[in-house]
Amino acid sequence: MPSHTEENYLKAIYKLAEAEPDTAGVSTNRIAAALDTRAASVTDMLRRLADKGLLAYERYRGVQLTTEGQRVALLTIRKHRLWEVFLVQQLGFNWDEVHEVAEELEHVQSPLLMRRLDAFLGFPALDPHGDPIPAEDGAMRRPAHRLLADLEVGDRGTLAAVKNTTAPFLQYLDKVGLQLGALVEVLDKVGFDNSFEIRINRERTALISAEVSCNLFVTE
Repeated sequence: MPSHTEENYLKAIYKLAEAEPDTAGVSTNRIAAALDTRAASVTDMLRRLADKGLLAYERYRGVQLTTEGQRVALLTIRKHRLWEVFLVQQLGFNWDEVHEVAEELEHVQSPLLMRRLDAFLGFPALDPHGDPIPAEDGAMRRPAHRLLADLEVGDRGTLAAVKNTTAPFLQYLDKVGLQLGALVEVLDKVGFDNSFEIRINRERTALISAEVSCNLFVTE
């Protein structure tokens, strides 16, 4: 059974590979940056995970999860996202408060508990940030959406997911009035800095930066 730290590594590697599917492998430096640790520590852990058959690691050529490594990563992601749904729906947490708590809860090792939690919540497809929740067998249906940054003036979309799930970013979205399900219309794109003027829910307007627009997914 992988340790909590090993699960964190596998989850991080899976997400990094998912973010850049065209790359051959995930580099040690990217893993170190994602986990905020030293490259030397990452190298030691990668060797340990490779010895356990959870990933294929070749120095200077990146990392790829094995079938078993991917299974563990997806199971950890499943537990994390189900706990986030529970915290929001049942305990009244806001979406910017759940990540760190779910980081602790995701390491529970009871399949029965997670099955019953899933059923109790009504088998949710998405977490509070719009991310898909893997099934117990690892199957995960990824919604069809696009970045707000790719919209043109006059385009509309419904905010479906956020890429950046840090508390400050989510608190900023709350302040602006951008929650999942909000209707967003692009009123103007500023060529100088690629910022956007948008209308939210046909009511209020807001000016958002290029960085913000690159962290919001919409469906049309």
